[in-house]
Amino acid sequence: MPYGQYGPPSPPGGGGGTNVLAILSLVFAFVFAPAGIVLGHLAKRQLRTSGEQGEQLANWGLILSYVFTGLYLLACCGWLALALWAGSDSQYT
Repeated sequence: MPYGQYGPPSPPGGGGGTNVLAILSLVFAFVFAPAGIVLGHLAKRQLRTSGEQGEQLANWGLILSYVFTGLYLLACCGWLALALWAGSDSQYT
Protein backbone atom coordinates (compact mmCIF):
# COMPACT_ATOMS: atom_id res chain seq x y z
CA MET A 1 0.00 0.00 0.00
CA PRO A 2 1.50 3.37 -0.98
CA TYR A 3 2.46 5.87 1.67
CA GLY A 4 -0.39 8.16 2.75
CA GLN A 5 -3.16 5.85 1.58
CA TYR A 6 -5.92 4.55 3.81
CA GLY A 7 -6.27 0.82 4.42
CA PRO A 8 -9.20 -1.27 3.28
CA PRO A 9 -12.55 -0.46 4.88
CA SER A 10 -13.60 -2.45 7.90
CA PRO A 11 -16.29 -5.09 7.37
CA PRO A 12 -19.84 -3.88 8.00
CA GLY A 13 -21.46 -4.72 11.30
CA GLY A 14 -18.28 -5.93 12.90
CA GLY A 15 -17.95 -3.51 15.84
CA GLY A 16 -14.44 -2.53 16.88
CA GLY A 17 -12.15 -4.67 18.94
CA THR A 18 -12.24 -5.02 22.65
CA ASN A 19 -13.79 -2.23 24.69
CA VAL A 20 -11.07 -0.12 26.31
CA LEU A 21 -13.12 0.57 29.43
CA ALA A 22 -13.54 -3.17 29.98
CA ILE A 23 -9.78 -3.65 29.86
CA LEU A 24 -9.22 -0.70 32.19
CA SER A 25 -11.83 -2.07 34.59
CA LEU A 26 -9.86 -5.29 34.94
CA VAL A 27 -6.57 -3.43 35.34
CA PHE A 28 -7.95 -0.99 37.91
CA ALA A 29 -9.44 -3.88 39.90
CA PHE A 30 -5.87 -4.57 41.03
CA VAL A 31 -4.63 -0.96 41.14
CA PHE A 32 -7.54 1.05 42.60
CA ALA A 33 -10.67 -1.07 42.95
CA PRO A 34 -13.30 1.71 43.28
CA ALA A 35 -12.22 3.08 39.90
CA GLY A 36 -12.53 -0.44 38.52
CA ILE A 37 -16.14 -0.55 39.65
CA VAL A 38 -16.97 2.70 37.87
CA LEU A 39 -15.13 1.70 34.70
CA GLY A 40 -16.79 -1.72 34.69
CA HIS A 41 -20.27 -0.26 34.84
CA LEU A 42 -19.42 2.28 32.13
CA ALA A 43 -18.01 -0.50 29.97
CA LYS A 44 -21.14 -2.62 30.35
CA ARG A 45 -23.27 0.36 29.33
CA GLN A 46 -21.14 0.94 26.23
CA LEU A 47 -21.13 -2.74 25.33
CA ARG A 48 -24.93 -2.80 25.20
CA THR A 49 -24.99 -0.21 22.43
CA SER A 50 -21.78 -0.92 20.50
CA GLY A 51 -20.76 -4.12 18.82
CA GLU A 52 -17.47 -4.33 20.69
CA GLN A 53 -16.17 -7.32 22.57
CA GLY A 54 -15.20 -7.37 26.22
CA GLU A 55 -18.29 -8.44 28.15
CA GLN A 56 -16.33 -11.02 30.15
CA LEU A 57 -13.53 -8.55 30.85
CA ALA A 58 -16.04 -6.06 32.20
CA ASN A 59 -17.72 -8.75 34.32
CA TRP A 60 -14.43 -9.94 35.80
CA GLY A 61 -13.33 -6.36 36.36
CA LEU A 62 -16.54 -5.70 38.29
CA ILE A 63 -16.33 -8.92 40.31
CA LEU A 64 -12.70 -8.42 41.30
CA SER A 65 -13.21 -4.72 42.01
CA TYR A 66 -16.12 -5.43 44.34
CA VAL A 67 -14.19 -8.23 46.09
CA PHE A 68 -11.07 -6.14 46.58
CA THR A 69 -13.10 -3.13 47.74
CA GLY A 70 -14.92 -5.33 50.26
CA LEU A 71 -11.66 -6.78 51.53
CA TYR A 72 -10.16 -3.31 51.79
CA LEU A 73 -13.15 -2.03 53.79
CA LEU A 74 -13.07 -5.11 56.02
CA ALA A 75 -9.35 -4.60 56.68
CA CYS A 76 -9.89 -0.90 57.45
CA CYS A 77 -12.72 -1.66 59.88
CA GLY A 78 -10.65 -4.38 61.53
CA TRP A 79 -7.69 -2.05 61.87
CA LEU A 80 -9.91 0.65 63.34
CA ALA A 81 -11.47 -1.79 65.82
CA LEU A 82 -8.02 -3.02 66.83
CA ALA A 83 -6.77 0.55 67.30
CA LEU A 84 -9.78 1.43 69.46
CA TRP A 85 -9.47 -1.76 71.49
CA ALA A 86 -5.73 -1.25 72.05
CA GLY A 87 -6.24 2.40 72.94
CA SER A 88 -8.93 1.77 75.53
CA ASP A 89 -7.16 1.41 78.84
CA SER A 90 -9.52 0.05 81.47
CA GLN A 91 -7.01 0.40 84.34
CA TYR A 92 -7.81 3.92 85.51
CA THR A 93 -6.74 4.44 89.12
